[in-house]
Amino acid sequence: MTSSPKWRSVLAPAAMAAALAAAALGSASPANAQDHTTPHPPYPAKPAHPPHAEKPVHPVKPGHPVKPHHPVKPAYPIKPAYPIKPDHPIKPAYPIKPDHPVKPVHPVKPAYPVKPDHPVKPVHPVKPAYPVKPDHPVKPVHPVKPAYPVKPDHPVKPVHPVKPAYPVKPALPAKPVHPVKPALPEKPALPVKPALPAKPELPAKPVLPAKPELPAKPALPAKPALPAKPALPAKPELPAKPALPAKPVLPAKPALPAKPALPAKPELPAKPALPAKPELPAKPALPAKPVLPAKPALPAKPELPAKPALPAKPALPAKPAIPQKPSLPAKPAIPAKPSIPSKPAIPAKPSIPSKPAIPQKPSLPSKPAIPQKPSLPSKPAIPAKPSIPSKPTIPAKPSIPSKPAIPAKPSIPSKPTIPQKPSLPAKPAIPAKPSIPSKPSLPSKPSLPEKPSKPDHPKKSDHSKHSEKQGW
Repeated sequence: MTSSPKWRSVLAPAAMAAALAAAALGSASPANAQDHTTPHPPYPAKPAHPPHAEKPVHPVKPGHPVKPHHPVKPAYPIKPAYPIKPDHPIKPAYPIKPDHPVKPVHPVKPAYPVKPDHPVKPVHPVKPAYPVKPDHPVKPVHPVKPAYPVKPDHPVKPVHPVKPAYPVKPALPAKPVHPVKPALPEKPALPVKPALPAKPELPAKPVLPAKPELPAKPALPAKPALPAKPALPAKPELPAKPALPAKPVLPAKPALPAKPALPAKPELPAKPALPAKPELPAKPALPAKPVLPAKPALPAKPELPAKPALPAKPALPAKPAIPQKPSLPAKPAIPAKPSIPSKPAIPAKPSIPSKPAIPQKPSLPSKPAIPQKPSLPSKPAIPAKPSIPSKPTIPAKPSIPSKPAIPAKPSIPSKPTIPQKPSLPAKPAIPAKPSIPSKPSLPSKPSLPEKPSKPDHPKKSDHSKHSEKQGW
C-alpha cells in the first residue's frame, strides 16, 4: 500500500462512505422482516452528546522538490537496405499422358423366355330373370282449363330513312418484287483425317507371390476371481426423544365493573369518569426444554481386501518376412501421331443487290359531306288500350273421386341362389432368369510418369537482421 499523503486524503472519505452504506444495509434487513400490522413501541430518547472538540489545524505541507529533466534520447541508427531476393527458377513442363486403351465390348444379354399364356377363365352362369312387377292403377283425368281472351294488336311503327353509302377508298399500288438472292457457292469437302496407329500391347504383369499365413495368437490366461466384500455393520438405533412438559394454565381474567346508567337525553350531563382497569396478573415462566441425548457414534467400516495381481500376458510370436515384389517389364515405345492436313480456304460470299425504292402512297380523297338526317315524323298517338274483358268464371273443380284401394303388392319371389364361382386354375411357374455373363476385366491403366522435382528455394540473405527475426 502507498504512503503518499495525496492517497491518504482520498482513501479516508471512501472508507467512511463504505462503512455508512454497510450500516444502512444491515439495519434495513431486520426492519423489513417485522410485521407491518403491529405498531412500533416508542423509542427512548437519545442521550445528549457532549460537543465535539475543535479539530487542530493541519500544518502546511512543504513543497515537492523540482524533478530533474530527462536527458534527450539519441537518434536510432539508419537500418541498412535489404538485399534483393533472387528470382525463382521456371518449373519444367509436365510430360504428356498416354491415351487409355479401348475397353472391350460387353457380350449381348440372352433374350428372356416367352411366358406361357394364362388359362381361359370359365364362363359364369347366367343369372335368372327377376319376376314381372304388377301394373299400378290408372289415375283419373283432370278437367280442361278455359282459354284466355286474345290481346289486341299494337300499332305499326314508321320506317326510318336509309343512310347514304360511304365512298369507296382507292386501291393501294402494288409493291415491287424483290430480286432473287444469288445462291451461295458450295464449300469444299474437308480432307479425311489419317487413321491413328495401333497401340502396342502391354506385357502381362508377373504374378505376385502368396503372402505367408500369420501364426495363431496364444490364448489369454483366465482372470482370478475377486474376493467377496465384507458386510457393513448395522446402524445403532437413535434414542427416543423426551416428552415435552405440559403448558401451565393461565389465570382467569377479573370481571369488568358494571357501567353506570346513562342519564336522560334532553339535558346532556357531564360524562362520569370511567373506573380504572384492574391490572392483569403476571404470566408464569415457561419451563426449560429438556436436553436431547447425544447421538451414538457410528461403527467404523471394515477394510476392503486387496485385489489379486493379474497374470502376465504371453509373448506374441514373430511375424514371417513378406517376399519382395517382382520387377515389372519395360513398356513398349508409343508411335508418333500423324500430322493433320490444313483446311481449304472458304470462298468469298457474293454481293447482295440493292433493294428497289418503295413508291409513295397516293393521297386519300376527301370524304364527302355527310347529309343531314331527315327529321323524324311525329309518333302517332297510341290508341287507348281496349278494356280487358272480365275473366270468365272458373268452373268449379270436379270432385276428386276417391282413390281406388291400392291392391296389395304381390309377394316378391325369393331370389335364386347364385351358383358358386369355379376355382381359378393355378398360375404356371415363371422360368428362372438366365444368369448374366460376367463382365470382362478392364485392362490396367498405364502408370503415370513421375512429376519433376521442384527446384530448391533460393538461399536467404546472410544479413544479421534475418537471424534476429527467426526468434520472433
